[in-house]
Amino acid sequence: MQRGWTRHGDGRRVAPGEVVAPGERLSWPRTIGIGLQHVVAMFGATFLVPILTGFPPSTTLFFSAIGTIGFLLITGNRLPSYLGSSFAFIAPIGAATASGGHSAAVGGILVTGLLLVVVGVVVHFAGPRWIDVVMPPIVTGVIVALIGLNLAPAAWNNYSQAPVTATVTLASVILISVLFRGILGRLSILLGVLVGYVVAVVRGEVDFTQVDQASLFGLPEFTAPTFDPSVLGLFLPVVFVLVAENVGHVKSVAAMTGQNLDDKMGRALLADGVATTLAGTGGGSGTTTYAENIGVMAATRVYSTAAYWVAGIGALLLSFSPVFGEIVNSVPVGVLGGVTTVLYGMIGVLGFRIWVQNRVDFADPVNLTTAAVPLVIGIANFRWTVGDLVFEGIALGTAAALVVYHLMRTIGRWRGTTTEIASPASASMTDAPDGTDPVRAADDASGVSSD
Repeated sequence: MQRGWTRHGDGRRVAPGEVVAPGERLSWPRTIGIGLQHVVAMFGATFLVPILTGFPPSTTLFFSAIGTIGFLLITGNRLPSYLGSSFAFIAPIGAATASGGHSAAVGGILVTGLLLVVVGVVVHFAGPRWIDVVMPPIVTGVIVALIGLNLAPAAWNNYSQAPVTATVTLASVILISVLFRGILGRLSILLGVLVGYVVAVVRGEVDFTQVDQASLFGLPEFTAPTFDPSVLGLFLPVVFVLVAENVGHVKSVAAMTGQNLDDKMGRALLADGVATTLAGTGGGSGTTTYAENIGVMAATRVYSTAAYWVAGIGALLLSFSPVFGEIVNSVPVGVLGGVTTVLYGMIGVLGFRIWVQNRVDFADPVNLTTAAVPLVIGIANFRWTVGDLVFEGIALGTAAALVVYHLMRTIGRWRGTTTEIASPASASMTDAPDGTDPVRAADDASGVSSD
């Protein structure tokens, strides 16, 4: 466990070509400022999950903060990261809530966290190579694409209820992302939501009743988990997404800092698993590493874990304000419709981007079929019921991707009917809907091109 941080240079500036390493820090005023910037950076994405799923925002922020602090401790204070709400949980939470209520969804999050803990322990002792074998880029790409495209009907449902507000929100997100540079451009989702919210207020679409009744300070609302076997299968694909996201995060930070962090891969997965498990014990959203914060680090060249301690503590303090949570919870459906139209599409495209960056060869029938079959299953939301267990689009699509790829590849090797082309290690994935690409950020910081 690394204790304390050494001051980088004079603590005031970062010279060209230099970075502030995880074990270093700038002066405390500057470190606090950068830490609070990380809190702002994660707002737009972290709060969208509880808004879309009906989870209490303050509770989500509480477990996000606890998870971030735990992540820093478990990784020995060497791996800078903020753990925010994972978009991979949106679809299974929605299905589980409709079937068994809020507590059933919380139970699914807890089980997902425990499975990720097991994966983290295995990776820590066995090494990360087996992840690339089980989940090559063609498989990880299709799983991520399924998460976004399966949710497209939900975006239209919200959009159609308030098309004017939704259109303004969508247009704001699009324009802000190209009108502004630096942190403002990276916060296009958050700022787009704020613009849409103002429009919704003017149009009388916002209900402030709960905001007026909420107190300024108070404890978050906690919910105990229950376990419904019929919905637990919906959460299994999320584990694969969380594994790929955490592996990508470690690789990106390693590239940007010039440090070898492979020995922290297992701990990162374990830490996210513990954080998600804790969230599942009290009603918070499942967590993952955040690309918004990767973008902030790439822009500031400050990778100090001290800034993330500030972010974690700052988020924890905000979680004890019920009125803040109710303001977030008051975002109307029109705003959600506009922002999810771009958000869900971006999640889907992130899956395609993994294929592009890893040069997946679709002339290979194994890759082509591995992508084609699961996409139709996920978009059409196929359903398979076995007793009390119900497997739907994303779960079935994930299973199909794994089975089709490994079955076809095995038979192809045996029969000599396919030609394997080596692929680079899986690209980083992200929940970030702001266009920030951690792989590109890592390339820019390290001078290495991924093209």
